[in-house]
Amino acid sequence: MIFKRSFRLNRGYEVRLPVFIPVYRPGFSINTLEAWHGEPEIEACMVNAFLLYKDKEKRRMFEEGMDLRQYVGGFEGLLCTDSGAFQGFRGSVYLNNKEIVKFQDMIKTDVAAPLDLVTPPGDNRTTAEKKLISTQKRTQEALKLVNYSILAGIQQGGRFLDLRQRSIRELMQMGVRYFGLGSLVPFFNKNHDLKFVGKVIMDAREAVGEEYPIHVYGAGDPLEIPFLVYFGANIFDSSSYAHYANSKFYMTPYGAVNQLELLEQIGYVCNCPICSSHGAEENVMSNTENLSAHNLWTICHVIEEIRFALDNDTLEKMISDILEKHQLIFPGSMLKSSFIELTG
Repeated sequence: MIFKRSFRLNRGYEVRLPVFIPVYRPGFSINTLEAWHGEPEIEACMVNAFLLYKDKEKRRMFEEGMDLRQYVGGFEGLLCTDSGAFQGFRGSVYLNNKEIVKFQDMIKTDVAAPLDLVTPPGDNRTTAEKKLISTQKRTQEALKLVNYSILAGIQQGGRFLDLRQRSIRELMQMGVRYFGLGSLVPFFNKNHDLKFVGKVIMDAREAVGEEYPIHVYGAGDPLEIPFLVYFGANIFDSSSYAHYANSKFYMTPYGAVNQLELLEQIGYVCNCPICSSHGAEENVMSNTENLSAHNLWTICHVIEEIRFALDNDTLEKMISDILEKHQLIFPGSMLKSSFIELTG
């Protein structure tokens, strides 16, 4: 898939693509990997602006002049914020679109998000279309409110391809230059089925051309990212590294496992600094923070591998290797069959 390999922020910083954006968690430094003095490095960070806004003490500090970069410890890479849309999906957030967008711009996030309406696979067409219309209106309002930040136009439409196509067309007409694909990851999580996800991404890339970034919100499994890049996406964010660790899942490029014996079938041995310094993967599995760090390193390392493959026109070879090894570990997975069906 052809797309630009970088994009420029309003502050002039050039972001390399593809890129992974880990979700920031206080207490787990986004600069952890820098202590390893090597690759891969963390180049981006996602912070939940809704949680900052709702914290009166933090909001006061921002209103008095602190900005987001200072809040996360002077990190120089790409900073993005989430509007609280996911929290709104789980219950009322008592917040309006205008307030949260203006707040994101005030704290100087590089990429701000409107308060879009999450549209899970179970929503029927009427509900999906209503959420799409509301999200588009909020995006149009938000575009007028940002000065420092780039606004992400977030595609909704649920499980209806024509609604998602309509969403992208309307976002382009508004002048959006950063495209997010919302509510897409649940489709992939169903037994690693790529068909719907791949179609949505390919349609979006065809519509926007190679110039603009396409961000798949919530995508953070190192197994899925090479495929999403192949289809045309180039930005991903997630707190998966921590969530998987909390559930005792050990990430690899071929799938996450909670039984390390499965990896013996493919002869996989991790060479990340965490596993190397603790002697064996079993020792990493027993400590949640170490497992989080391993998982994060694995995701970032896969991004580096994808960049190398794109530079050398070997992404298809990389994907072929992933499919072969993944199916050995997970023989019931739909990853290979759905990829073949989608790509012919």
